[in-house]
This record gives sequence, C-alpha cells and structure tokens, in this order.
Amino acid sequence: MRHPPSNPPDPNAPKPSFSVVIPCYNEVNTVQDVVTRVLAESIVDEVVIVDDGSTDGTRELLKQIEAEADSRVSVIYHERNRGKGAALVTGFQKTTCEVIVIQDADFEYDPREYALLLRPIQEGVATVVYGSRFLGGPRKAMNFWNMVANKCLTLITNILFNAILSDMETCYKCFRREVVDGMKINARGFEFEPEFTAKVLRQGIRIVEVPISYYGREYDEGKKIKWTDAPIAAWTLLRYRVFN
Repeated sequence: MRHPPSNPPDPNAPKPSFSVVIPCYNEVNTVQDVVTRVLAESIVDEVVIVDDGSTDGTRELLKQIEAEADSRVSVIYHERNRGKGAALVTGFQKTTCEVIVIQDADFEYDPREYALLLRPIQEGVATVVYGSRFLGGPRKAMNFWNMVANKCLTLITNILFNAILSDMETCYKCFRREVVDGMKINARGFEFEPEFTAKVLRQGIRIVEVPISYYGREYDEGKKIKWTDAPIAAWTLLRYRVFN
C-alpha cells in the first residue's frame, strides 16, 4: 500500500517573492539581451547584477541598463575581478526576496524555465532546486570532456554526501534565501558550485532536480570555465566533507 507524502504539494500556494542574481564578467555581447529575457518573466520581482571587474565595456553597458530598465534592476560593481563565487556572495547579500535563483549572463540557460525551478519550492516540497542538464531536456551538444568532468564531479558528490544528483555543476540553483543567510561561502571562483552543494547537503537538505534545456557555448564564444577548474572542484568537495 502506497502512503501519501508527509508534505503533499500545495498547488494553490501563493508565489514567494523571487530574486535573480546575475554574476557578470566581460559579457558585453550578451548581458543586455539576458537581462531583457529575465525581466520578461512575470514571476521575477528583483534582478541583482554584479559586475565582477569587467574590462570589455560591460560596466558602461550595465550603467545604461540600470538607468533605462525598470525599478526591479540594481547593479553592484566590483572594482576588480574577484571571481564568480565572490560576485554571487555580493549578490546574495543585496537580495530582498524569499527565493533566489542564479542566472549566468550568457545564453546557455533559459529564463523561461524559472517557473519549473520555483514550483517545488512554491508547493512546499523543496527548499533547494537544481535545474539538471542531464534529465532529458533539450540541449545543444556540449564539449565531451566538459561533460565527463561534470559527470565525474557529480559522482564524487553523490559518493561523499549520499546523494543522487545528476548535475551538481549546473548554474540553475534555486533556493529559499534562508539557505544562504547563515552560510559562510569561502569560494571566490567556480568552486562555488561544489562548496554550495556540499554545505546544502551537510545541512541535511535534499536537493530536488528538474529537467532544463541547455545551450552550451564554445570557448571562442566566451565560455570561461576550464579543465583546470575540475580538480579544484573535486578538492572542494572533499574538503567540505572531511574537514569542515
């Protein structure tokens, strides 16, 4: 006999307020269109953009966007490049809404899927939701070795933390703000992903995954993560499992 879940979904639950945090470094060719797409989503209440010391004209463009966009948009400027993790920490501190989602300043992820990410949180069945690129959603073929690195790092995560994630490295991490309110994040670069995941899982929070689309870009299109980030991510997972 199957028993109903202890916390059944509430499809009529009110929508929590929703913040989008966009870390941005040298994305002059894409950031304006990304912000336009984000603001087109009616569930978005706040957009916090953190420019991480861009040198390609992004900062000047962001000042124009901030002046012309609606009141939902605010921009914070790092005087020098400090890394994606540092930009996200700054962004989290500036948000005011109940739920936060991370959005990269390029076209790899589609803001039209915010509702998919928010639904499990809104219905009360999740505190943290990841958008997985490996659960059957449409995707542009990614670099093979990037996929191998993602799969290996996710496997390490599952072994160390007794989880069943399919995509630990996804950008689309959506969570209630209290998850990060008391969390000290040390990462300054791309090691944010494993550190955040490790600290969420160590709190006993089970991460819900939903399938998303993915349109990965090539390195000549501005992709920044490199193979050298993989061993740093693996060490980060081990560090926060064993030592912290």
